[in-house]
This record gives sequence, structure tokens and C-alpha cells, in this order.
Amino acid sequence: MRVWPGVPQPLGAIWDGQGTNFAVFSRHAESVTLCLFDGPEDREPAVEIPLRHRTHWVWHAYLPELRPPAWYGYRVAGPYEPKAGHRFNPAKLLVDPYARAITDRLAWDDALYGYHAGQPVDMAPDDRDSAAFAPKSVLVDHSFPWEGDRPPEIPWSRTVIYECHVKGATMRHPEVPEVLRGSYLGLCTQPVIDHLRKLGVTAVELLPVHHRVSERPLVERGLSNYWGYNTLGFFAPDARFASGDAGQQVSEFKTMVRTLHRAGIEVLLDVVYNHTAEGDHRGPTLSLRGLDNASYYHLDETDRSRYVDYTGCGNTLNMRHPRTLQLLLDSLRYWVQEMHVDGFRFDLAPALARELSGVGRLDHFFAMIQQDPVTSRVKLIAEPWDLGPDGYQLGRFPGGWAEWNGLYRDTVRRFWRGDAGEIGAFASRLSGSEDLYGADDRSPLASVNFVTAHDGFTLRDLVSYEHKHNEANGEGNRDGTDANWSSAWGEEGETTHPGRRARRARMMRNLLATLAFSQGVPMISHGDEIARTQRGNNNAYCQDNEIAWLDWALDAERRALLEFTGRVLALRRDNPVLRRRSFFAGGRRRSEKDVVWLRPDGEEMGVDDWSERGTRALAMLVDGEANGEVDERGRPVQGDTLLIVFNADERGLLFRLPRLAAGGHWSLVLATDEPERAGRCDDSLRVAGQSVCLLTLDGALGRPT
Repeated sequence: MRVWPGVPQPLGAIWDGQGTNFAVFSRHAESVTLCLFDGPEDREPAVEIPLRHRTHWVWHAYLPELRPPAWYGYRVAGPYEPKAGHRFNPAKLLVDPYARAITDRLAWDDALYGYHAGQPVDMAPDDRDSAAFAPKSVLVDHSFPWEGDRPPEIPWSRTVIYECHVKGATMRHPEVPEVLRGSYLGLCTQPVIDHLRKLGVTAVELLPVHHRVSERPLVERGLSNYWGYNTLGFFAPDARFASGDAGQQVSEFKTMVRTLHRAGIEVLLDVVYNHTAEGDHRGPTLSLRGLDNASYYHLDETDRSRYVDYTGCGNTLNMRHPRTLQLLLDSLRYWVQEMHVDGFRFDLAPALARELSGVGRLDHFFAMIQQDPVTSRVKLIAEPWDLGPDGYQLGRFPGGWAEWNGLYRDTVRRFWRGDAGEIGAFASRLSGSEDLYGADDRSPLASVNFVTAHDGFTLRDLVSYEHKHNEANGEGNRDGTDANWSSAWGEEGETTHPGRRARRARMMRNLLATLAFSQGVPMISHGDEIARTQRGNNNAYCQDNEIAWLDWALDAERRALLEFTGRVLALRRDNPVLRRRSFFAGGRRRSEKDVVWLRPDGEEMGVDDWSERGTRALAMLVDGEANGEVDERGRPVQGDTLLIVFNADERGLLFRLPRLAAGGHWSLVLATDEPERAGRCDDSLRVAGQSVCLLTLDGALGRPT
């Protein structure tokens, strides 16, 4: 095989239609060898090619006769000096960090470790060859018939996010062909698209689809890293969800994106750039550790054989190093430009901005991503916490970023559970969390509101369990949070009691209605609309089975919840006052009030009312005429005047309806205790205990007298 010098950019293995250029960074390596394999299962390379050319610490070569598919890896020689941060070991086959595809094969063996596994210290290198057990990088052909694909470009004000798992969403779907279940292609079949469109979601947020590996302890317990928060390759779609190892995952992922775009649905990715699957100093040598450990990882300055861990996963990537930062930005641009995705949710985002101690200036690091000419065009969402000191950074991200609002989740759960003293915080969350996002010219759309997510109870379990039940994870039920803010309403777990079942169904409707009627961007966890259960497991990260997969066998109760969810999301879509792009003025900047908070007697809430710990009911009067909103062309947006009553008390109440100066009458549109109840109201409305009522003003618009 002929070998030419090649070029140092772009990094990775790139086929140009005639040959392939290989380029890989290592600042501290003494030599780099490219290993080529004839197939994904080969235990030994067919040929090994030393990379003899280096430019700015990038090792490179061009092979004019190599074309896709091809399987490859690197061996990198250099000092094995853990105390100095170096862990080079040429016996270990390494995945290219820029690989566009990776084989779905890792056989756990002690040979995968750079040191002698099982020894009390990691200071001596292990010389066993890992090629027979390690995953391989795959050279792929990137040509694809995009057929004029264009992103839907849905504004934040109209965005409804559906967080889902590629495999879990379709593994039990009876209308998805069996051969496609659990795959990228299964997620874009017509039955799934019909469900999403009927529901009213505008974007799917996929749990991690970067290629990952399952941790050895999980595999030895017969489990796997199902969620995928254990990334090995930042450019490679996870091969779990594709039909083979020859690079099909790339074309099949693109097919999924193209099909969802045609249906008007955006594709957002949950991305894990804060750590890798190599773990702490006891972990395997699979990629970055063997390529240049001292450059890629954040090391403890007092003992560089150990890693700084802000993630709880053993290591943290070193974003202070320009090549690590380049890896992240190149990956983001790749997924936007080559794979056509529409945005990202950054797992444990503050870990990416940490400097020597604490959290560095979030606005500096993340503004760089937001200002990039490629990544600035897509949606950017932060999970605004990590496990390091001062790691809870909710509300502190710069303009242009949205954030998962954990306070929204906790407050809404506590309010509907009936906790005392939540009324003020509940009103703040309903109105867009201005206390968190009112500074720096941000808006309610910075708040991604959610009641449930992949991490924690499902909606059904939230109203069915008071304690976690994670025994199936094999960790003695010690994993997962204990702060669930849940209630079983009289009986732990599933029940056949008609009254308890009805109450739980009503509480699920309350939570969904609250989510739909809150200012901000709503996010639904997949399956909540059909009452999915994980049997009380609030940390199903390792359950690649029916515990975590959606059950699509719908009885009458589950179908009713699906219809209800679509209904409240349609009300949100059709009423611009429910999806404002600015915070309520509340009379501060104009003579009339765009929002008024009312007591059950119809009077406006006073200071003493907000501080009354026993208050569990209030109404939100939103003036459709005074909202001050304009559309994309600057024209005033006028919506319906709405009255939304929230009663978390177990007792029903008689709510006095406000009279408006311009007249008109109130009509009940929705009540969660009796979803079909509707009609014109007179002076008062009977509001059932633990229920939500939505009313609209017919005949006239005006201010309350």
C-alpha cells in the first residue's frame, strides 16, 4: 500500500473520493502507528503504517488506495509516567477521537487496561495487545441524498420538546416493523411520526447517540449503559441503533433526520462532552488516554496520575487545552453541517467551563459556542449543574442559551403534592421564572420547563410511588435520588382501587396542564403521555429491557391521557399569551396589567396572601390585549384573555369570576377533574379539589374591574 505525507487538517480519517487522509493529534507522543484491519471482527491488523509526518503535533498520512469501508485504529508510543500525566502504551489499540463511525464491539478483558489490572497501583504498564478486544474506528463514505433537506427552524416560542431514547421509543411498538424496532430507522417510521404530530411536539431531544460503551461492572452484572452517558466517540452515531458495523449508522442516522424534518420535527441531541468512557485512573485505555492523556484530561495538579472529577464518572475533559476545545467545537459543527441536527442539550454543562477551581466564567466559554457561525444557528440548551463545588448554575448562563429548569420541576411537584408555602414559587414558575432569567436581556424562553425527564420517576410513577425501587440495578437500591417530591396517594405502587386510580389520573392531568400553560419551553419525557411506568425505578440508566422501553399497548385510561396531552398542547399552540417571548410587566411598565393573580374570592392577591403558608389555590388572569407581544413582522399579537385556576387543595372551592370593565362572559374550556366539562359560566365556578380549570373570555376583551 502506497503512503503519501498527507495533510494535518481536517483531523480524522477523510475519504476524498480517491484516497484517504489520516490526521490525529498528540503533543507528547514519540511515534504513532496506523493499524488497518480487513474486517470489524479481526483480532490482528492486516497492515501497520507508521505516521512519519507531523505538523503542529498532528501526525498525518495519505493512503491513495484506501476507500470505505475500512476498519482502523492507532498505536501510540511515548512515556508511561502517570505521575507526569503520561499513559502511553503502544500495546493498546486506540479509537480515533474523530472517527465518524465505531464498531459496536468491546469485549471486556484485562488487556484493555494500560496498566496491570487488578494491581493496587497503576504505575506499571501492561504489554498485552488489546486489538482483539477493543472497538475499531470505521472509515465511511459521507455521500448521502439529502434531497434538499432543510431544518424546520421552529422558533423557541413554538417549540415543544419530546425527550426520548432511540431504542426505548420503538422496541415494543406493534406498528413498527420488527426489523426496525430500536433503531434510527424505526424512530422515523410513519406510526411514530403520526404519534408525535398528533401529540403536538415540534422537536425530539434524543438521549445520547454519540457512540458509547457500557462500563465493565454493568456488563458483569448482565446490564448495560442503556441511556448512553458514557461517550467514546464524539463524531460517531451509536452503532447500537443501526443495522451493521460497516458505517450504516451514519446513513441511517441521516435518513432519520431527513424524514423527521419532512414531518416538521426538529432533532436535538443530548451530548456528553464533559467526560469520556475511559473513567478514572483505574479505567481502560481506549482512546484519549492513550493518545495524549496530559492534554485531553483535567488532571489533579498535586498528583497528575489522578483525574479531577466534576462529573461523578471518573474524569473531566480539559477544556483549557486548545485541542480539546477544538475537538468539542469540531464535533458540534460536524453534527450541524454534516448530520443536519437542529440543536444540543449539554449534559452537566458547568463541567465544561471549569478552570483550576470552581466554575469559570460561564458567559465566556458558552458565549463562544453561541457566537460560532455554525453552532449559533441552532438551539442550545444547558443542564446547568454538575457535581463540583458551586456546581448549581441555574439562571447563570449567557443570552442565547436555554436551560433545564430544575426549580420548575421541584416546585411544581411540591405544589401538586400539597406542600405548604409553595404558592409564591409556583406563580414564579408559571410566569416564566423571571427571578432566574430576568437579567442579561433573557426571556421566559430561556426556561426549559419539565416535570419529569429520563433521570427520575416517570409521570405515572411520580403519582404512584413515594420511594424509589431500583433493586433491578444491582446496587442495593442506593443509586438514584431520594428527593422525588412524589406521592403514592394512599398505596405504594400499582393499584386496582378505582378511587386511587382516578385520583392518580387527575394528578397526571394536573401536571401536564400546568406544563402546557406555563411560560417557557415545555419538555415532555417520552411515554408520559401514555402513562409509562418504570415500576418505581428512578434511575433506569442500565435497564435495556421492558423496564425502560415504552409499552404501546394502550387501554382506555392511557388513550384518554394521550388525548388530553394533545389537547392541552393544542391550547398552548393556539393561544399566543401562553407562549410569550417576554416577561409579564404586571403593571410595572404600563398602566394596565397583563397578568393578575387572584384569590378564590376574585380579589387580587395581596402581600399577606403570598406569605400565607396554607394557601394552595390561586388563579392567573392573562390579558390577551395587554400582552405587548409582536410577531416576526412587528405586528401586535392579540390572543384570548385567559383565566387559569390552580387548586392543589384536596377540598373543592367556589371561585368568584372577575368582572371585566368591557363586559363579556367567561366560558370553561377545560377542567382536569372532568376533561369533557365545558360551557358558559356565570358569576362563579365550582373548582374541584386538586384540579386545574382553564377559562376564556368570550364576547369582549378588557381589564378586570
